[in-house]
Amino acid sequence: MKLSIAEPVSQLKHIKIIDNGEPLVDFLAECPDLILDDPRFKYRRETLARKSMATMLCQANEWLMKRGFRLAIVEGWRPPHIQKRMYMGTWNRFKERHPEWSDVTLKRVVNRYTAPIHGQVPPPHSTGGAVDLVLADIDGRIQDHWSPYTWRDPICFEFDPPGLSEDARKTRKLLWEAISPTGLTNYPSEYWHWSYGDQGWAYRGGHPNALYGPITPNGYQPDPADVSDAPLVLLDLEQDRIASRR
Repeated sequence: MKLSIAEPVSQLKHIKIIDNGEPLVDFLAECPDLILDDPRFKYRRETLARKSMATMLCQANEWLMKRGFRLAIVEGWRPPHIQKRMYMGTWNRFKERHPEWSDVTLKRVVNRYTAPIHGQVPPPHSTGGAVDLVLADIDGRIQDHWSPYTWRDPICFEFDPPGLSEDARKTRKLLWEAISPTGLTNYPSEYWHWSYGDQGWAYRGGHPNALYGPITPNGYQPDPADVSDAPLVLLDLEQDRIASRR
């Protein structure tokens, strides 16, 4: 079977999940040298990931810190009610950008960038086996990942898109060199999204099954302000947060 960089639900649903029971841990407690990047949306983020994921992030971060860089984490585990609102927000952004698209086209594109709620294919972040991250210097300044594009431009979302600047390519290359040896693999449609143990990881690596299914932290209670049917709206990120690597 030829792999698709979109990793569609129609293919992932055939990958069996045999959850190994690994717990969620606080990745900042496990690896205090990690930092949190600015939020992309307004809701309470959790600093949780499966134990193996946290260990792999620590390994990559240690490698980077020896070279003057570190990982900035956007998010690990994400609850389904947030995922649903995020999907609606992505749908609305693409519909506004492309009013001529049919619902079939919209669904195909939106599913590529925001996982739908699906009974056989849990959203990667809901398993605790996925993480969104970027590269920062040792002082926490986010590096250039996307020039000459803007961070919101889908043309730069793939890990290796055309026309990327030399600085942005160096940033992504450094992420790859730091993270890939740990066992995490990149979702090729999004340079920032890495995973281990979920169905996407199994799909990319040809593994017989996924190691993680959906999980909810013990005693978890959502923030009442986040429980809503309203689509999430992207926050503005300051462009001057980007440090020059020249």
